[in-house]
Amino acid sequence: MAVFKKDGGEGPSGTFYASLRRNIFIVIVLVSCAPLLVVTGLIGYYFHTSYEAKVLAHLVELVERHKQTIDNFLYERLSGVALIARTFDFELLSREDFLREKLALLREEYGAIFVDLGLVSDQGIQIAYAGPFELRRAIYSDADWFKKAMKSQVFISDVFTGLRGMPHFIVAVKRTYGSREWILRATIDFVAFNSLVESTRIGTTGTAFIVNKEGEFQTKPRFETVVQKERIKELISTRLIDEKVGVFRQKDRMGHDFLCIMTPLKNGEWILIYQQDEEDAFADLYRARRWAFLIVFLGGVGIVVTSFILSRRMVNRIERAEREREMMNEQVIEAGKLASVGELAAGIAHEINNPVAIMVEEAGWIEDLLQEEEFQGSPNLEEFRRAVRQIQTQGKRCKEITHKLLSFARKTDPALKEVQLNDLIREVVSLCEQRARFSNVKVQLDLLPELPLVCASPSEMQQVLLNLINNALDAMEKTGGRLEIRTRIEGERVVVDVADTGCGIPQANLARIFDPFFTTKPVGKGTGLGLSICYGIINKMGGEITVQSSVGVGTVFHVKLPFGRRSGGGGCA
Repeated sequence: MAVFKKDGGEGPSGTFYASLRRNIFIVIVLVSCAPLLVVTGLIGYYFHTSYEAKVLAHLVELVERHKQTIDNFLYERLSGVALIARTFDFELLSREDFLREKLALLREEYGAIFVDLGLVSDQGIQIAYAGPFELRRAIYSDADWFKKAMKSQVFISDVFTGLRGMPHFIVAVKRTYGSREWILRATIDFVAFNSLVESTRIGTTGTAFIVNKEGEFQTKPRFETVVQKERIKELISTRLIDEKVGVFRQKDRMGHDFLCIMTPLKNGEWILIYQQDEEDAFADLYRARRWAFLIVFLGGVGIVVTSFILSRRMVNRIERAEREREMMNEQVIEAGKLASVGELAAGIAHEINNPVAIMVEEAGWIEDLLQEEEFQGSPNLEEFRRAVRQIQTQGKRCKEITHKLLSFARKTDPALKEVQLNDLIREVVSLCEQRARFSNVKVQLDLLPELPLVCASPSEMQQVLLNLINNALDAMEKTGGRLEIRTRIEGERVVVDVADTGCGIPQANLARIFDPFFTTKPVGKGTGLGLSICYGIINKMGGEITVQSSVGVGTVFHVKLPFGRRSGGGGCA
């Protein structure tokens, strides 16, 4: 059993309650936080996975659509040039005025994307030219694009600078004129094509560009690319052979993660690459994750604080209950002592009553002797008679006191009978008169004449009245005051009011005033059982006991008992 220090210091109980408080705190935190963390982890994992998959699927779909747009752009322009090459013969196309008309027609149909138009012989000499540059009779026999164009019916070149000294690429169609082959080629505006490729933008870091199989840029990226040429060639050779779209995760030189989505263009000769920082691509996911972490953190802090407060309150209540139990044990022991003292006092009163009775009888015998003739002439006869009468008077008084004490302490069955409360009040007040004078308390009785009889147990009513009077005297022990006892009739009940001018009872204690072992008196002064017993006695008699009190003003107890004869086996019938 825990050992308590009355000064509140640390002892074995202090260590025990500190350990108990810590264990309760840990259990509450673990039980509360474990489900929160598990659920948050599972939901976070599945949400993270599904959201990433959704974003990647969206980016893949976007890149595939952009690939189709670029391929359609290239082959539409190639188809326009092929239509002119197949519709008109070499003679017409070799006329520069006719070629200028067809260039104007292409620009009208497709916009200013076509820069110029030229007719090139199988020797690589540009026979006719329509455009802003001075390229008539230009020689392309050693140009890489010319060599490749002569090997296929249609051709789209890589981006190169060529004779004009600026990036561009051409679309070419090969036709046959007699025994000789010729090429109709058109230059595509690089700036417009580059703008088309860059039009796919998501977030702040997303950018698209085109490279060829050797990793050489065919368009200019909006941002500096973090995909190196060697890495592009490696990915193309190992991952894009049988894949329409490849999704890769890479790190830049600074260690930042980024997404790289690749898809082949122009029958695999070009590669469309889309890259974006992961923090940008998954910005909403990371934002939601940060909010989730913040909420979980705040929730965890709330759980910890709440657990700390609850553990302290629970242990404090346990500690307080243990202290109250110890106090109850002490009060029970104290009550037992008081009961033993009461029995001892009753025994002493009984023993005193016998010699007092003998003293009174002997005083009466002496009074009879003083009537004889031999004492009649004594000068002290009247003094003897006065002394004898005083002995008789004080002896009778002692007999009455011991009789009242025996009557109160006698262990008899509390049988109900008709009782005159005024008489009981006077008898109990006479027992307390000496203590009241010692405490400087003035007792006032305001008893209603011809008060109806009530059905009650005299001994138990004496106990109730004595307890209320003693409590009132305790409240005025240090300051003195006035004790007023009144009897009155309220409806069909007799009411006894016991009012004092003591210190009063705090409002917070009024609800517990009749609870067993509740007391505001110092340890050893009271047991906390008196008012509880009074409450039980009055309720058993069919009555009611209530209290009104104000701190610094005083306290009034109201004992209400029904009057009239009661029927049944309980008495007073």
